[in-house]
Amino acid sequence: MIQQLNNFFVSFHQVEKKMPEKYIREESMIRGPKFVVRLRSHTVYENSAIKLFCTVEGYPTPQVKWFKDDVILDVSSGKYFVESNAGFHALSILKCATDDTAMYTAVASNTHGQASSQASIIVKSKTFSPGAKRKKCPRLILGCLTSYTKINITFTETFDVTFGKEGDKATLTCRMTINPNLANLQPEAMWYRDEHLLKESRWVKMESGGGVAKLTLTQLAKDDEGLYTLRMVTKGGDAVHRACVFVDDGPPPVPQAPGAPMDIKIHDANRDYVIVSWKPPNTTTEGPIIGYFVDRCEVGTETWMQCNDSPVKICKYAVQGLFEGHSYYFRVRAVNSRGIGRPSRMSEHDVFYVHSGVPSAPGQVIATRETDTSVLIQWVPPKDPNNLIGYYIDSCVKGSKNWTSANHKPHKQTRFVVHGLTTGETYVFRVQAINELGLSDESQESAPLSVRAALKLPSSPYDLSLLYCDGESMVLSWKQPLRSGGADVTDYYIDKCNVAKKTWKEVNVPPIKERLHKVAGGLTAGSVYQFRVYGANMIGLGDASTPSTPFKCEAWTTPEPGPAYDVTFTEVRDDSVVVEWKAPVYSGASAITGYFVEKSKKGSDNWSKVNESSVNHCYLKVKGLETGESYVFRVRAENANGIGLASTLSDPVCIKTLPGKTEIKCGVDEESGDIYLSFESCQMAEKSKFVWKKSYQEITDFSKGIAVKTSGSHSTLLFKNPDKEDLGTYSVSVTHTDGASASYKISAEELEKMLALSHDIRNPIIPLKTELAYKILERGRMRFWLQAEGISSAVTYKFFANNKELVNCEQTKMSHDAATGIIEMVMDHFTVESEGTFTVQIQDGRGKAQSSLVLMGNAFKAALAEAEYQRREYIRVKEGPHFMEFLSIQVGDNASVTLVCKVANLKKDSVFQWYKDDVEVISEVPADLNSGVCKFPLTNFSKRDVGLYKATITDDRGQDVSQIDVSGKAFDDIINKLSRLAGSSASELSIQCTAEGIMLQCHMKYYTEEMKIHWKQKDSKIAASERMRIGGNPAMATLEIVEPTDKDKGMYTIEIVDPEKTHSRTLDLSGQHRGKVVGGLPDVVTIMEKKTLSLTCTVCGDPKPLVSWSKNDHEVEPSDQYVIAMDSGKFASLTIKGVSLEDSGKYTMTVQNKYGGESVDIIVSVYKHGDRVPDIKPTPSPKRIMPPTVPIVIPTAKSATPAPAAAKSPAPPQNAKSSAPPRGMKSPTPTRKK
Repeated sequence: MIQQLNNFFVSFHQVEKKMPEKYIREESMIRGPKFVVRLRSHTVYENSAIKLFCTVEGYPTPQVKWFKDDVILDVSSGKYFVESNAGFHALSILKCATDDTAMYTAVASNTHGQASSQASIIVKSKTFSPGAKRKKCPRLILGCLTSYTKINITFTETFDVTFGKEGDKATLTCRMTINPNLANLQPEAMWYRDEHLLKESRWVKMESGGGVAKLTLTQLAKDDEGLYTLRMVTKGGDAVHRACVFVDDGPPPVPQAPGAPMDIKIHDANRDYVIVSWKPPNTTTEGPIIGYFVDRCEVGTETWMQCNDSPVKICKYAVQGLFEGHSYYFRVRAVNSRGIGRPSRMSEHDVFYVHSGVPSAPGQVIATRETDTSVLIQWVPPKDPNNLIGYYIDSCVKGSKNWTSANHKPHKQTRFVVHGLTTGETYVFRVQAINELGLSDESQESAPLSVRAALKLPSSPYDLSLLYCDGESMVLSWKQPLRSGGADVTDYYIDKCNVAKKTWKEVNVPPIKERLHKVAGGLTAGSVYQFRVYGANMIGLGDASTPSTPFKCEAWTTPEPGPAYDVTFTEVRDDSVVVEWKAPVYSGASAITGYFVEKSKKGSDNWSKVNESSVNHCYLKVKGLETGESYVFRVRAENANGIGLASTLSDPVCIKTLPGKTEIKCGVDEESGDIYLSFESCQMAEKSKFVWKKSYQEITDFSKGIAVKTSGSHSTLLFKNPDKEDLGTYSVSVTHTDGASASYKISAEELEKMLALSHDIRNPIIPLKTELAYKILERGRMRFWLQAEGISSAVTYKFFANNKELVNCEQTKMSHDAATGIIEMVMDHFTVESEGTFTVQIQDGRGKAQSSLVLMGNAFKAALAEAEYQRREYIRVKEGPHFMEFLSIQVGDNASVTLVCKVANLKKDSVFQWYKDDVEVISEVPADLNSGVCKFPLTNFSKRDVGLYKATITDDRGQDVSQIDVSGKAFDDIINKLSRLAGSSASELSIQCTAEGIMLQCHMKYYTEEMKIHWKQKDSKIAASERMRIGGNPAMATLEIVEPTDKDKGMYTIEIVDPEKTHSRTLDLSGQHRGKVVGGLPDVVTIMEKKTLSLTCTVCGDPKPLVSWSKNDHEVEPSDQYVIAMDSGKFASLTIKGVSLEDSGKYTMTVQNKYGGESVDIIVSVYKHGDRVPDIKPTPSPKRIMPPTVPIVIPTAKSATPAPAAAKSPAPPQNAKSSAPPRGMKSPTPTRKK
């Protein structure tokens, strides 16, 4: 009935489980109280409201007490109001008086210490008297005067004790005189219920003024009962009146239904549930309350919905299934045996918003470099902080999933520096928010960041050049900064300056992404301009370049081409270098036909041509250079009109091979057959990239089967489907290095060889030693086979007959031998329908092979005739006895377990034999060789029957064998079937008395201890012991209770479990006990003759037992000498008056009721007066248990599963109960074991 509350606690524990170990581990770091926000001092005028507040953190949550001048505040006075919520604490004074001037202290404490914060409040009077004295306060000297006017209030009419009924309206009124009655100094009316300040609400309305104060309770409820206090607060004190209000229950919906619950409160609002608590009704005249129903109503509707299906027994309930952001009212109804009572007053707050308990996840996380071992992390705070305490920051090496906490207590800011990182390693970061309820979800991971020193601004661009001018615009280019600052230079900004005006102006506001820009607009033809360029990276704007040389804005009309630009170099070797450039923007009067490259040693003005004839592409490999010498290069374009202007000079390059340089390797991948160019760089930086080019033009089109794969310092250019278009020179360069680069030329001859090798790799052929052939086996079976040069164990193959795939089964059994390379298929039935083509397809890895065999016409007829002959011969000579049906297990409806098989083709001398674990066994049922059906019953099946069973049929023609393993899963399956039969046939529980106690019995078709059978008492599982003996026989399961006591009373259940269902039977053993002798009788009594002997003991039993006495096994009849008594139904006695020597002997007392009983013996020895007292050693005789006098009939609870009529059991029938022995006779029941 409290499932919903349990669900709440499960949800709460799930919130706790979300908090990783670090939070639990780090609680010790914030155990002591700490003031996060401290108190602040205030100076106010009298009659003003003031509020001191602070924020405290600690674990466990600290408690805060307030002090005024070191004296604890009395918050019950109604003058001071204290608030406390999730670490926020406040002290409010609604109307300050001058005597509130003091030093106020908030003291926070928990089990780990305390902390305090102080603030002063100075209350100034609005009226001043020149002669007034200064008031001296502890720790403060007030600079204010404290004269005031005293106001006296006298009540002329007050409210008395008020009685009402639920649903009624009640008004409490007080009339008073105010002296002096000043308009600007009216008293304030404050109402309290049981010392709790009341506020305006839908249930409480207040009016005050004109000498009257009223409180109206709009709709009385039991919550409104209490002591009401009116406090008229004035400047000089207050006037108080009190009286009680009593509320009677309203008429219940159902007679004798309970009253309405009270004090509805809401706690722990979360994303989809809240906790509702209440107090029980305060009336006791109705029957006991058996539970409560909780109702909810969404604000804006009038529909109440019941939240729990069954009553909850405690005054708290977790309401689930709410919608985040919605508003709800709540109410509670009590339930007793008569019905459901009136609902409580709805929850106090008109609007209640369901919100999440823990904070939402923080927003975007940004990681930026700081030093070579630390990173700065910044993030967006969560949208729903929910009393946020702080944040935890985690770091993880990219790809490892091994998260490490960066801080050991909550961090309150939204930026944090993570220290102790490995230089050069790449990390990702995430953030979690935390409050008192736990951790939020993790934020999204930051972008991966390599730990390097902080980024810097780039250096300035350089070598600005003019590429073209049309009189209105100019095309400029420049070289990128030599130092990027650790980040790519992505943006450029240009300034221009009219040389005549000497004023610099911006050319572009949006950034320029390329190092080529057309400056258009704002230029004056004929004017001279200078330009400068700024580079920017993610850090910011770098320094400006050196101003360019002055450029005149006039149109270019020369017929020769303009200058080429962006002259660079790559593939630096000991005697060569490859120079690259870009075509001129201005081509002149005709198209460009070629280029000339010129070289010069660094610092020299002597230029020489590298190529005597022009090249028609924008690159040239310059050879014959001096090792270790530095060179600069420039390029001139040529058209039909001549050679144009020289480009800007390249940067100097030292002709020397880089240490560890490598070249491009060309080959064919042995796995995929792809042709590849591979390059491993001898240098790599964090931002290094491989740039692949064809004819020194970057490859950007990957749609024709070209792909680039890069891993670390290794990059591969793959050709998926190469052809003649892929011939040419390929080069690769690595950015952010000292010039790591290489090139390779693929020729037509080389490409042809690689294509042939690629085809062989992609289409390998498994060589065959023999093609597909056949061989006819005994019994006319056909073997199709071939042999390969070599195959692996993972080879796969398929056989086809007339293009129809054959299946590996008994009729077409397929196999292979990896050692010999043989693959075969044995066809059990080769018939007329088999004529046609047989094919085998083989695949081993990527290797494939196929072979076919045609059996048609005469070739097929010959094969078929041979197969039929072999079949007939086998039947005639070799066919002997065999199994038509192999061994199987049958479990009958009578719980019998039998091994069954069927044999055929027998002769008179055929012999059938059974074996278990290779030892011959004899079946209880002889083999029926006439029908061929052979059975081996496993009588009373149990674990002793586990083993490997084998059946053989033998004669002079041969032997056939069938076997079955009765163990493991097969054994479990049998037990499960028996359990199902036992459970469905189980009878109701019965009880039998035994020599040592009682026995519970459940008859069923079959019982064995391997079944899953459980005995329970009051839903607690019973373990086998000396007192609780669990067992049975093939016909029943039993539980024997030895010497039962009161603790053994209760409901007993037997559960029989099978894989599909649990069958149960129950029996109530409450209040039924056989007669017993509790104690009091001695074993031996010696007494002098003529004395009176009294034998007394205590007996018990339910129902009350009968007691009889016997002497030497003869009943003692009551007489004047022998007095038999039974006092209070439990004190039995035998009194012998004036004993004589004839009274010596063995006395037996028997106690018995219909459930049985027991008897005890007492030896009495009488001696004469004056004789020595006989020394008789007691020989304790055990109590003897008596069987029931009539059959025991015990009412049983209805079983969860109706029990069918008990099946016939192989166990012998029970003996009928014998009648009770005559009084005074010895019981035939065997003696109890010691």
